Amino acid sequence: MLKLNIVPSEKASFSRESLVETEGIPGCSLSISQMVIAGEPIERLFLWGHSTCTLESTNKAEVLIFGGFGGSGSHARRHDSFLLDPLHGTLREINVAGRPSPRLGHTASLIGDCMYVIGGRADPTNILSELWILNTLKNEWRLLDCIGSAFPPRHRHAAAAVGSKIYVFGGLNNDAISSSLHVLDTNTLQCEELIAHGEQPCARHSHSMVAYGSKLFMFGGYYGEALGDLYSFDTLTCSWEVEKVGGRSPYARFSHSMFVYKNFIGIIGGCPVTQHCQELTLLDMRSLVWKHVTLSSMDKALFVRSTANVVRDDLIMVGGGAACYAFGTKFSEPMKINLFPLLSLDDHDSSRKLGENEVIKEEEGMMENGNVLLQAPHVGTGSPQHPEMQSLNVETQTGQIDASSWVVKLEKKHAKLGKDILKKFGWLDLERKVYAQEDGLFISFPVTEKFCAIFSEDRFEVLSDHHPSKPFRAESLLLNDMSSSVALDILKEYGATKLPDELVQKRKACKSPLKIMTEAVASLIRQKGLSDKLLEQLPNRWERIGDIVVLPISSFRDPIWNSIGEELWPIIAKSLNTCRLARQGRVAANGTRDSTLEILVGDNGWVDHCENGILYSFDATKCMFSWGNLSEKIRMASSDCTDAVIVDLFAGIGYFVLPFLVRAKAKLVYACEWNPHAIEALKRNLEANSVSDRCIILEGDNQITAPKGVADRVCLGLLPSSEGSWLTAVRALRSNGGILHVHGNVKDTEVELWANHVSKSISEIARSEGHRWEVTIDHVEKVKWYAPHIRHLVADVKCRRI
Repeated sequence: MLKLNIVPSEKASFSRESLVETEGIPGCSLSISQMVIAGEPIERLFLWGHSTCTLESTNKAEVLIFGGFGGSGSHARRHDSFLLDPLHGTLREINVAGRPSPRLGHTASLIGDCMYVIGGRADPTNILSELWILNTLKNEWRLLDCIGSAFPPRHRHAAAAVGSKIYVFGGLNNDAISSSLHVLDTNTLQCEELIAHGEQPCARHSHSMVAYGSKLFMFGGYYGEALGDLYSFDTLTCSWEVEKVGGRSPYARFSHSMFVYKNFIGIIGGCPVTQHCQELTLLDMRSLVWKHVTLSSMDKALFVRSTANVVRDDLIMVGGGAACYAFGTKFSEPMKINLFPLLSLDDHDSSRKLGENEVIKEEEGMMENGNVLLQAPHVGTGSPQHPEMQSLNVETQTGQIDASSWVVKLEKKHAKLGKDILKKFGWLDLERKVYAQEDGLFISFPVTEKFCAIFSEDRFEVLSDHHPSKPFRAESLLLNDMSSSVALDILKEYGATKLPDELVQKRKACKSPLKIMTEAVASLIRQKGLSDKLLEQLPNRWERIGDIVVLPISSFRDPIWNSIGEELWPIIAKSLNTCRLARQGRVAANGTRDSTLEILVGDNGWVDHCENGILYSFDATKCMFSWGNLSEKIRMASSDCTDAVIVDLFAGIGYFVLPFLVRAKAKLVYACEWNPHAIEALKRNLEANSVSDRCIILEGDNQITAPKGVADRVCLGLLPSSEGSWLTAVRALRSNGGILHVHGNVKDTEVELWANHVSKSISEIARSEGHRWEVTIDHVEKVKWYAPHIRHLVADVKCRRI
């Protein structure tokens, strides 16, 4: 093993390299070099727990970096975005308005030109469930609302994209470690928790996951101890499998990185850190064998919670490090590892691969000048290789199987030849997957209807004068000159067996929660002698509030459902994988706007919900919670309210009170509220978020309780209109003015009329109160659609003394 000591430098002004060799494969070496960074200071890449994605175009490739802990100056959680050009070593910051709050331990997945950021941790007690999207063409951040089940709060999870879908597994929420698998369809923004089949992985965090074809591969993580298992998840069949791989397995680890390069899946770094070396482990996806490369140096990089991105033929390592009480905080500088020499490993595996213009002799044949020469199997004299086979085996199962649902199974040593034959005659179904069986000893090839048409129940039709029992006259045959009947004879002699396609059968068995619920409810109502028309009232979407699944108000409308409720609701809860089930009611038409949520399964309605790093607790049966206002809460949280006094005239459980206190760092907030249930929740939330010392709760009618002449800002978050409290809001502002955040529901054709009405009305109220203020509308925020053609708007009204 060649080792090159590296002398550290105070400045990143030169490149330093070390040569490393692969274990057991002479002549293959990789170079690892520290990157020279220009533009932004290199210290801005001193991060861990960040995310990266590779942006590639025809003439440029860059690494997009977001968030993490560290950075230049005082180490902290970050929400900066950078583009790193590995070729030229340039680093530039992307300045985008409305960016997410600082975080680490999130994931970022690239779909097209958009990066999707999921979850993360804002501080030790605030775990996030948000979904953000960065449009890299428009440089625009946007907070997304999902349809269906929302992502639970988590950090240190793993995510990987297959097509337009992002799969998210595991993660950590305070002390709870997750084993759930969620999928987000980025086309529809539909999110659901998958009920997977097969060998389920245990709960874990700090693991890694990548996509290879239609499969996900997940390695390692932490669950009481470091894990060293490798799982695959087939997105087509919705099933997990423990991968059985040859070669020396990687050591168990967590907080490592995974990547895909050509036909390899790579693993690098992680904890525990091996003494004096970093090991790059590669899974060869053609042979399913582990290979290892040792990266040795005295001044080693600490690839813990770092990121690994393949850019062309280079592996770009960004960040990583650890905090130690004895030695302080250690960050790794960005490194580049050239992977191109790994392609030479193909030469060492040539016995497993037939390529153009190669000469490869094997038991069943050889290739010469682009043609496959087939060595004749031993037939005609003596016992055949498989004496029990007088024709190609056909294994069937009870029931009719579609012609497009069959495979041909061959021993692995005959798989290459079998595949070439099936491809030549158009018998290989390229729309389905080839897969291994019985620990990789056999390979199953999906076959076409054309192939199936050749077979009856237990024999095949001979397509030429050649009889299958006759011996081959030549010692070898050219594939290009072979007839279909000879090809069938060869498949027979090599033990080919026709079987139902397991993947198709599993896919048919894989059911969504909606399908599971529909079948279970259908069985129940038939058992009760009720009409199948009732199934039309089943919901096709639902929400989650904390751990409560909430059915829409439009579902199960017929009173007859109540007569079978004791049996019905547990079935629904089990179908949707929840312990607590509720149905949404209309907001009570009283002054306190109570929730009318009905608990169907479970003891009580108290839930905890973490949003933008803020914990909200409330009784969902008594207090309402608006999911659509998240973007506005984040907007208020991003305001600079240092030393500001704020009055919230409609505080509720703390929808805007908490963002002002926790994130915007307001000096003091007066919280006016008259719903006793909301006040109970507000008090709990102020304590839970450690801001109760900066909030004064004023219980009762705000027109009576609201303070006067104290506020720099006043929040009027009441819908459909807060106009009844505009006078109270003006009176709450200081004599020199301030800002009013006025909420209202407005027709989409009357936005400008409404804004003018707000401005004019506030001016008149101020004048009547003796103020000489200039009143202007600084901004009108379009929060959400409240109803068809009705928008929820917020006008930022600036009042300034003349």
